[in-house]
Amino acid sequence: MNDISHHLSQVNDAVRYIRSQTSFIPEYALILGTGLGALAKEITAVCSIDYKHIPHSPLSTVESHSGKLILGMISGKKIVAMQGRFHFYEGYDMQQVTFHVRVMNFLGAKYLFVSNASGGINLSFRRGDLMLIEDHINLQGQNPLIGADVPEFGSRFIDMSEPYANELIATAESVATQENITLRKGVYVAVTGPSLETRAEYRMLRTIGADVVGMSTVPEVLAARQMGMKVMGMCIVTDECDPDNLQPASVEDIIHAATEAEPRLTKIFKGVLQSL
Repeated sequence: MNDISHHLSQVNDAVRYIRSQTSFIPEYALILGTGLGALAKEITAVCSIDYKHIPHSPLSTVESHSGKLILGMISGKKIVAMQGRFHFYEGYDMQQVTFHVRVMNFLGAKYLFVSNASGGINLSFRRGDLMLIEDHINLQGQNPLIGADVPEFGSRFIDMSEPYANELIATAESVATQENITLRKGVYVAVTGPSLETRAEYRMLRTIGADVVGMSTVPEVLAARQMGMKVMGMCIVTDECDPDNLQPASVEDIIHAATEAEPRLTKIFKGVLQSL
């Protein structure tokens, strides 16, 4: 794994390059997960940079992840958006997975809005449901804060009593009510993947308190919270994971379900941004 202090110099290199392309200073950061890249169409872009041009940046290898950093305006707010994220299962280490979160914070972003596609463990959840993340469980066996203490990133011993900002959760619920959108709340559990879970694993995850399961999000949230960013996380339930009635799931089906639900998620994200 790369030394975290060396990671600081890489983040600074990336920020200097982006600053050479634009003087735009974002206030809000967005991570557009599986099947959710269409939200980028809502952005009035000031600057769009392919990951391959940003020094030290990983490259997206997952279907539906475009691989661009977009700076611009949405709902009257200055934002920077990752159109495509990185996953531990792609072979990247945790410093690479969280690289752009740190870059976006160093560019000026103080809020992080993160989305993902998840399997529904809660038996009351249905395919296409939206869920606000209230809390999470990290079963990836890694943490991006491991390594040398780098004061520029914040304290390594971060408080996690409120990983997802209560004020943003309340605002999202209000927006959902105004838009007549059904919105669930629950606990997200992060696993490594890339294989989907077995029946026994779904039973175990439900027993420990998970409502949905996915392969991302938690590393980015940990990095963001270390840097003092306020976080809002949302999941699209793309398949129902009832171990007693488990149906085969394909990547194509998961992306299709996420894409169908994306307009509702976009309304909520835009509504919350407008209220800030």
